Amino acid sequence: MASDPHDFDTDAPAIRIGPAPRVEALPSAGFLPREPKTWEEAGLETALVEQIILRLLAREGALQGRQIAQELALPSGLLKDLLDQLKAQKLVQQRGSTQIGDFIWELTDSGRNAAIEHRKLSTYVGPAPVPFSQYVKGVQAQTLANLRPTRDDLARAFDDLILGQRLIDAIGPAIASGRALFLYGEPGNGKTSIAERVTRSFGDSIWIPITLLIDGHIVKLYDPATHVPSQAQAKTLSILERPDRRWVRIHRPTVIAGGELTLDMLEIQRNPASGVCEAPLQLKANCGTLVIDDFGRQRIDPLTLLNRWIFPLERRVDYLRLPDGRKIPAPFDPLLVFSTNIDPSTLVDEAFLRRIPYKVKVPDPTRDEFAQMVTRLATTMNVSLPPGSVAYLLDRHYRSRPMRFCHPRDLVQQVVDHAKYAQREAAATPEAWDRAVANYFGTITSQ
Repeated sequence: MASDPHDFDTDAPAIRIGPAPRVEALPSAGFLPREPKTWEEAGLETALVEQIILRLLAREGALQGRQIAQELALPSGLLKDLLDQLKAQKLVQQRGSTQIGDFIWELTDSGRNAAIEHRKLSTYVGPAPVPFSQYVKGVQAQTLANLRPTRDDLARAFDDLILGQRLIDAIGPAIASGRALFLYGEPGNGKTSIAERVTRSFGDSIWIPITLLIDGHIVKLYDPATHVPSQAQAKTLSILERPDRRWVRIHRPTVIAGGELTLDMLEIQRNPASGVCEAPLQLKANCGTLVIDDFGRQRIDPLTLLNRWIFPLERRVDYLRLPDGRKIPAPFDPLLVFSTNIDPSTLVDEAFLRRIPYKVKVPDPTRDEFAQMVTRLATTMNVSLPPGSVAYLLDRHYRSRPMRFCHPRDLVQQVVDHAKYAQREAAATPEAWDRAVANYFGTITSQ
C-alpha cells in the first residue's frame, strides 16, 4: 500500500572562454534510494504494476521475465509472483523457457483484451513510478538548504568565465542562502551564462525518480532535455544497498525558462492522448536552480508571475494543481534566479522586491577586462595578435561605444570566420578588426 503523499515537513561578468571545468563534488547528503524487497517498500499497488506489464507485453509480443523486470526497473523476485498471479488469472502464459531457468511470457487473448482496456486510460510503459511521498523524502535529504557553497566553490563553478571577484562576492551570499536572486544589467554581459553555472557551486549529484505516482496520476519527472545523468563512480554497494532502478542519478539540475514561459508550465500537465502527465518546471528544478531568463518579457505579466512564487519562496512549499482539479502540497527547493535586462524596480513594486532579497547588477567590462578577454580568446581560438592589436581595437572602435562581455567572443569569431573563408591564418590585424566591427555593428567608423 502506498503511503500518504501529503506526509512531509512542511567586477567583471561573464563570457565563456573554454570547456566547462570539472567541479569537485561537495560532501553528499548520503541519500541512496534502495532497491525495494517488498511491495510495501516499493510503495505500489500490484494492480498498477499488472497494468504496465500487460501494456508492455501488448507492445513487445513476448519477453523473458528478466526483460520485464528491466523494463519496469523492479527486482525480478517481486515480479515473479506477480507474473504467476497473472498466469493464474489466464491473462499471460509461458511460451517457453531459457537456459538460465527464466520463462518467456506472452499475453493470452484475455490478457490482450485487458491490455486494450488499460490503454484507454493510459498508454504508459516504462519504469514503475515512485510514490510521491518517497520523492518528497528524497528532496528533503538532498535539499540545497543543507549546502553552503564557499568562495572556493564559486571560483570553481565560474572558472570557465572571466568574472570579477566583486561580482562573485555579490552573488555568493545569495547562492549560499538558497533564496531568490535577481541578475540584471545590459544585454550581452553574461547574465544567462552566470545563471546557468550557479548550480555548479553546489557541486554534487542527486537522485530523482524517473516517474512519480501522485494521487493515482503517473507523472514524468526525469527529462533528458533538462537532466544530465551523473557519471560519477558510485562506491561498491552490497546486495542490501543496491539502488532502486526507478531512480536515476543526475547532476543537480539547471532549468531555464525564457520568453516562452506560461503559467500552465508551472502546473502538472496531462497528455490526453497518452494519459501520462508531465512534471512542472519547478519540480524538475528541485535541489538545483530554476532560471527565469529575460524576465519581464514573458507573455505573463511580471506581477502575475511573481505572485505565483510568493508562497513557495516564503514557505518552500508549492501547491500543484492535478489534472482533476485537486491541489497537492509539493516541496519547492530550487534556487530561483531571475535574469533580466530591465531594472527590477521598474518591473514590480517594493513589496515584491523585498521577497527577492538579492539584486545583483552585472556591469559592463572595464577596458582592462575587455582586453584580457580578447587576449585569452585569441589564444584559445588560435588567432595571432600583432603588437598593438588590442589597443587599436579599443582606441578605434570603443572610444564612445559601450563594451559588452559578448563582444570579444563575437569579434574574434568574425576574424576566425574570415580567415577560413580567405584560406589563411587568422590574425587580428587592424584591417581584420575593421572588417569584424563593420559586420558586427554595421559600421567601421570610429566609436
